[in-house]
Amino acid sequence: MRIFLTGGSGYIGRATIAELVRHGHVVEALARSEQSARAVANVGPVAVRGGLADLDVLQHAAARAEAVIHLAQADSPATELAAATAMQDGVGAGTYVHTGGSWVYGDTDGVQDETAPWNPPSVVAWRKSVEDQVLARAADGARPVVVQPGLLYGGDNRLIDHFFITPGKRDGAVPYIGDGANRWSLIHVDDVATLYVAALAAKAGSVYIGVGETHPTMKEVAEATSRGAGLGGKTVSITIEQARAQMGPVADAFALDQRLTSAKARRELGWVPTHDDPLGTFEQG
Repeated sequence: MRIFLTGGSGYIGRATIAELVRHGHVVEALARSEQSARAVANVGPVAVRGGLADLDVLQHAAARAEAVIHLAQADSPATELAAATAMQDGVGAGTYVHTGGSWVYGDTDGVQDETAPWNPPSVVAWRKSVEDQVLARAADGARPVVVQPGLLYGGDNRLIDHFFITPGKRDGAVPYIGDGANRWSLIHVDDVATLYVAALAAKAGSVYIGVGETHPTMKEVAEATSRGAGLGGKTVSITIEQARAQMGPVADAFALDQRLTSAKARRELGWVPTHDDPLGTFEQG
């Protein structure tokens, strides 16, 4: 199958491209810069020069494809929706896989799935309108699918590295918020890549949470990452106010207490994550 993908040079993108190529798909990937184009070419796809604001580029690339996987995130909700619309127009009846996120469910009461009500922190509140409009295209014969990854780990770690490990190395102790008893729904980057590939066969209008079945506490993650960073397990509690001052509004997302399940993706797509020891992975550094 010919796939057009955005965000190909990024954290999730590189893993997803590798999985697509492994399954025999032919990939074209959006590349905003020469550096991104080289990064994309190094993992196999043909680079399509342009950004998410280049709607004609997006639509024409999507029209050449049989399916689209949208991993990049625009710098505003309006740009995000315009890009999604252009790619859905281009791919027509082909599958369009859109990236959401699990933080939109807010704190969960026990284990929840895709039927849980939305209660997003401000940093992701914008997703509701965009995803509703993306999914609404199913009524017109389109094939939209939304994948909602949990907090990613493995490889670069990205958010966890930036907001926790790097400050921990600087200060000698990895921070956690409050008592750190809130649970995180995590997903290994390689597992979310296999979910995106599996989602190409999903029914129109489907939504899938992508998380592992292990939900460690924030303090447990901090302790494991501290050991992996060579800090001997040293951690420090910070208040939510301190976290907001240091991290911005994403602090409220990190403070969420979430236990989510991917039972729907397992049941409908046959997807089975193979990495379910996040603490062990963090301890490896």
